This record gives sequence, C-alpha cells and structure tokens, in this order.
Amino acid sequence: MKYTQYFLYTRQRPDRSGIKDEWIELAIVSPCKTAVQTDGRIRKWVKIEDRYLRVVLLEDGKTVHNAFFDRNFKED
Repeated sequence: MKYTQYFLYTRQRPDRSGIKDEWIELAIVSPCKTAVQTDGRIRKWVKIEDRYLRVVLLEDGKTVHNAFFDRNFKED
C-alpha cells in the first residue's frame, strides 16, 4: 500500500497506532460502505469487531490518507 506523509504522521498517535495494515486492506477491498467526498477523496468503512474503521484514500483509490475508528458511523 501507498501512504501519504499525513497518514504516516497521524498513525503515530496512540489512538491510531493499533490499526493494523490488514484492516486497512480489508476496508479497501471489501468495504461495507463507500462514499466520495467533494474533493475526490474516497471514504471506505469496514466493521472490525464492534467498531467501524474509516479509511480515506486519495483520488487514485490506492493511496491511504487517513484511517481511524469512526464513532459516529451508522450502517444503512
């Protein structure tokens, strides 16, 4: 996977350091929901145990820009 510098920086935070690469990959290839932001970035969610992981990709659909557990996500 490719990552932005922003992702590499924020991944060092204690609340994000436990996010596994395989969870990010799962969100990319098998999301439960996908949405495109107005700036072209792609948001994908996947359920990990009892939480939802949001992964934000750049417009290329491959470069990870952000990943975090989304407390406000509601599955449709």
